[in-house]
Amino acid sequence: MIKNEKETAGQNIPYIAGITLIATLGGLLFGYDTAVISGAERSVQIFLVDRLGLSTWVHGATISSALIGCIIGGAISGVFASGIGRKKTLILAAVLFFLSALGSGYPEFLFFEEGEPTMGLLYMFNFYRIIGGIGVGLASAVVPVYIGEIAPANMRGRLVSLNQFAIIFGMLVVYFVNWGIASGQSVEWLNDVGWRRMFLSEAIPAGLFGVLLFFVPETPRYLSMAGRDDEALEILSKVNGRHRAKEIFAEIKNTVQHHSGKLLSYGKTVIVIGVLLSVFQQFVGINVALYYAPRIFESMGAGKDASMLQTVVMGLINVIFTVVAILTVDRWGRKPLLMVGSIGMAIGMFAIAGLAYYEIIGISTLVFIIIYTASFMMSWGPICWVLISEIFPNKIRGKAVAVAVAAQWAANFFISATYPSMMEFSGAFTYGFYGLMSLLSFLFVWKMIPETKGKSLEEMEELWRDKSNRVPESNAAAGR
Repeated sequence: MIKNEKETAGQNIPYIAGITLIATLGGLLFGYDTAVISGAERSVQIFLVDRLGLSTWVHGATISSALIGCIIGGAISGVFASGIGRKKTLILAAVLFFLSALGSGYPEFLFFEEGEPTMGLLYMFNFYRIIGGIGVGLASAVVPVYIGEIAPANMRGRLVSLNQFAIIFGMLVVYFVNWGIASGQSVEWLNDVGWRRMFLSEAIPAGLFGVLLFFVPETPRYLSMAGRDDEALEILSKVNGRHRAKEIFAEIKNTVQHHSGKLLSYGKTVIVIGVLLSVFQQFVGINVALYYAPRIFESMGAGKDASMLQTVVMGLINVIFTVVAILTVDRWGRKPLLMVGSIGMAIGMFAIAGLAYYEIIGISTLVFIIIYTASFMMSWGPICWVLISEIFPNKIRGKAVAVAVAAQWAANFFISATYPSMMEFSGAFTYGFYGLMSLLSFLFVWKMIPETKGKSLEEMEELWRDKSNRVPESNAAAGR
């Protein structure tokens, strides 16, 4: 009790909450941009793929093209976050979101005739989606880092998990937007106009995010690494109170001054863990359920409007179970939630695989999709981002997060782009593969993930420093 009182004494909760809410708009745009394609996917296929006589593979690549940008954005996020700062990188992401929304909705701008599909127009549409993807890649890497570096240790898990809530809420918002745009409209209107409005709608939250970012501070850990110590101490004082701020500042300066900052200077293990966290989060197949949700429900016998509505229902389930994670992550810890989620996902996917094998389509399929997505949203959805924001040492955080996030988006692209072709081969095999990945994710967490609940970022740094120092000693002993 005394420790809890000491941790919370002097903390400016309204200030922390305001900064976090603005930062999580980046998460909302992450979700909005990645899920907006779910409502427009069929119309884009008809307008830009079918009319040009192109293959299923081209359709899958076009629907997933934003992920190429996500890979690029994730890979370069470390350079920008370390070079111009966390805050300015997020402003850049907001600009890219805005341009992508306008360009994806009207790809004919300047160079093409409206309504006339050509290969050039297909390339331009993919270009604008890639631009938005770069914004998503930047935001997905930097928003958790930004919140993690601002947040006090005792509430870091909850605050970083709010970013996942924002991602899922952004998806839910765009499901409602897509449903509202499609409701009562003809298929012809959707294929000509409706899909454009779905993409254009993103310009509103993107503009709001860009404006509000001018009212938040840079993170104290970046300011300290940039030699702006007075500003760093001021932000720490506003967040934690003057006394605790001085203690945290001393810890930060110690880690910044006593390490080279090379990516592998704490050993390979922490980097491998970050990459595998990211890869497993995608290989369990969650974005297949998000990107192709309306089509999955249509294959279960739902009509166009009903499939959109069922997607909204799934979005509500996602929000509810993300809240479960937010409420429990700082009490139960990261590892237990991840392991329970892995088991739930495996049950859901193996059940769907069995139903697909016996060609059973109906309410049972919907139930197991909900079990699967609920398990993901209470575990791997938010907790992966929490761990990525806190396991890496201060001096290498920007670079290490960039590597992990780039790996995540590469895995996302692979899973999403191969889904149509895998389904043509076998639905049972496809969902069985995702179930197997869920089981392997359980084993990975059990064997390799350290518990980070309640630890400061500097304490995590000491953990990896001790492990990296023990490796040469053990090697030397073996040599003797």
